[in-house]
Amino acid sequence: MRYLRVTDAHPLVQSHPSPSTASEPRIQGWCPGALRPMPSGDGLVVRVRPTLGRLTPLQAQGLAGLAQQYASPMLELTSRANLQLRGVCPDSYPALINGLRTLGLLDERADIEGRRNLLLSPFWTDSDGTPAICEALTLALAAPDAPTLPGKFGFALDLGAPPVLRAGSADIRLERYGGQVLVFADGAPTGACVPLEQAAQTAMELARWFVASGGVVNGRGRMARLLQRQALPTRFTATPVPPAPAAVQPVGDSATGMVVGLEFGQLPADTLYQLASLAPLRLTPWRGLVMEGLHTAPALPELITNPHDARLRVMACTGAPGCTQALGPTRALARFLAPLLPAGRTAHVSGCSKGCAHHGNTLTVVAADAGYHLIDHGTAQSAPDATGLDAQGIAAYLEQQRLHAPYV
Repeated sequence: MRYLRVTDAHPLVQSHPSPSTASEPRIQGWCPGALRPMPSGDGLVVRVRPTLGRLTPLQAQGLAGLAQQYASPMLELTSRANLQLRGVCPDSYPALINGLRTLGLLDERADIEGRRNLLLSPFWTDSDGTPAICEALTLALAAPDAPTLPGKFGFALDLGAPPVLRAGSADIRLERYGGQVLVFADGAPTGACVPLEQAAQTAMELARWFVASGGVVNGRGRMARLLQRQALPTRFTATPVPPAPAAVQPVGDSATGMVVGLEFGQLPADTLYQLASLAPLRLTPWRGLVMEGLHTAPALPELITNPHDARLRVMACTGAPGCTQALGPTRALARFLAPLLPAGRTAHVSGCSKGCAHHGNTLTVVAADAGYHLIDHGTAQSAPDATGLDAQGIAAYLEQQRLHAPYV
């Protein structure tokens, strides 16, 4: 059944003037960095990629201070376990960069920063090989002979037992396999099993194969797409990739420390400062934080500590007016829809058809020129199951699905 647009527009999703009048968004093909910020509707977006996905207390408190002085006091955690500042004025950008450099949060050059797309399990330990492989990959990607990879091409270092990053965005994955490391291409059923000290070299071999095999087209490309038309080298067909483990709990206690969530990954600078006074922080790809060595969550209202909190099942991008390509607001709508989701379902509210906040199949709501499109199970690029909806129309759709076709 297709719903028509509800005549009385819900205030959460009233149309918002946008600089972009085209329905098709502009694909950047790269992620912002600190040395290569991205212009947006609320100023520059400056993304920080901490080494090992970890902030020392000094770094975290310094970042909080920089956000309060030079950017929006609301920082954002990303699905690549990075942290970004929004609303940076171009005039303030040089001072912000100097501050990041003082904190040890900058790469040497923008091209090196752009290649250092390393997604780490937030539960890594010194003994599981993650720090050594991370350092070796960082050096290899910064070398003069490093392959020129697309801006979104990345590596997942997931050496715990079990792995936790299968749903994370990556093109080359490294996982524990007995006493060795399994290196495999994203989307491939097989990989190469090598000793830990050869893991980084093997991952770079696979990256070079990706480039040599035509994986980069007009500066863009992802591994899974290349595998649709190109067979892997024999070396990477020897060892079957184990089945994906169950999804990890996004919040709760862990051996590494307490994992806390934040609504849509939004982190107030004051909260960051307070958390940093308690423990070193690790960034998670679930847009949360691990409080290293701390096993009780602090009583701060911004933190999500209940694993059943419905907000953990909804993803939302910045939306309008912060993003110039968004055709409508997102986070107020996501907050409204969260408690209406049937048990077990996740949802993604996107300001445009790029779907930056989530790329997998789920219940997806996309802002359009008139109202919102709804895709019952797909991505922001999928054909909609209902069009021209407002908040109440989406709620009615969810209620009908709950009554007549319960999600299992």
